Amino acid sequence: MASDLDAPLGRRKRREAPARARRRLPVARLALAGIALLLGGVALRIGLVDDPDGGRPAAEVAINTTRAANPVVGANAVAHPASPITVGPEIPVSSLAGLPPAAAAAASGTAAPEPVAAGPDAWGNLPGLVEDTPFGPVPRISATGETPFAAYSRASVTAATAGTRPLIAIIVTGLGLNPAGSLEAVEILPEAVTLAFAPYGKNLERSVGAARVDGHEIFLEVPLEPFDYPDNDPGPETLLTGQAPRDNLEKLYKVMSTFGGYAGIVNNMGARFTASGADFGPMMEELGTRGLAFLDDGSSNRSLAPQLAQANRVPFARADMMLDANPARAPILESLARLEAKARVQGYAIGVATALPVSVQTIAEWARGLEDKGLLLVPASALMKS
Repeated sequence: MASDLDAPLGRRKRREAPARARRRLPVARLALAGIALLLGGVALRIGLVDDPDGGRPAAEVAINTTRAANPVVGANAVAHPASPITVGPEIPVSSLAGLPPAAAAAASGTAAPEPVAAGPDAWGNLPGLVEDTPFGPVPRISATGETPFAAYSRASVTAATAGTRPLIAIIVTGLGLNPAGSLEAVEILPEAVTLAFAPYGKNLERSVGAARVDGHEIFLEVPLEPFDYPDNDPGPETLLTGQAPRDNLEKLYKVMSTFGGYAGIVNNMGARFTASGADFGPMMEELGTRGLAFLDDGSSNRSLAPQLAQANRVPFARADMMLDANPARAPILESLARLEAKARVQGYAIGVATALPVSVQTIAEWARGLEDKGLLLVPASALMKS
């Protein structure tokens, strides 16, 4: 049997391919041909057929019809034909910018907003005259420059407008510590008497609110260090000498936030503190920044309050005498008589008393006959110089 070795060079026999290989179809070529035919058909349809909907199904519905869809609506339309609506010329928004609210509302065809009454908050502070601090709401000067002293002072004649008539101011301190006694004092004392509330009282919102409604001018008592502190302690949050100004100001904020609506503050003790310019100065500067007054109760002749108040433009007055150093009716009446004499000499005088029942009752009785003596009772703010 001949083999490949017997065949001449270059003439080897070809091996026959299997029958399965001879029958294989060109699948890839057929697929490409089919895709080409499909794309050609799509292109031909786009070029020859005018169909803006792209073959999507569409239906037409007749909207206008002579048949009434709802007989009730048709009958009502005949009985009440529609009225034409007229629209005025459009007003651009920019043309309304400079008009008052009422005029702008009328021009635009909208209702004018009703004014909102600006009343005091729960603490007695008027809008714009209070600052929220971590310690609570504290008085401040408003954005328009109005001060709490001007806003909360009781309207009255002053030494400049009273002519030759002597003026007397009375400040009753220590209110709020006894709620029932405080309400009684508010009720029986004349409206012109200035009331100073301690920051430690209970139900201060009620008692201070009652004083405000009754027309009294209100001051806040601030505890300051006396010479014999702590044996003689004015109370919590007392401002002390030798402390960092920031610490004393934080105490001041806490005390100032106990209630609102006061025109200024009055010292509770403080002979040592008011004699120290390094300690008293930052406090007085803060009062000037916030537009509050300072009333010196006159208990210390070493107080630097007059100089510091003038330097910081703080409305200021100093009391001429303590009226109830001896808390009995007869000595209080004697003090009031001396106060009258002083007022006749210098044109005005200021007296300070505590909220003891005997003091309140005696002052209320004395004030009834004051005008018959040619004297006029005024709030403390009327005699304060700024």
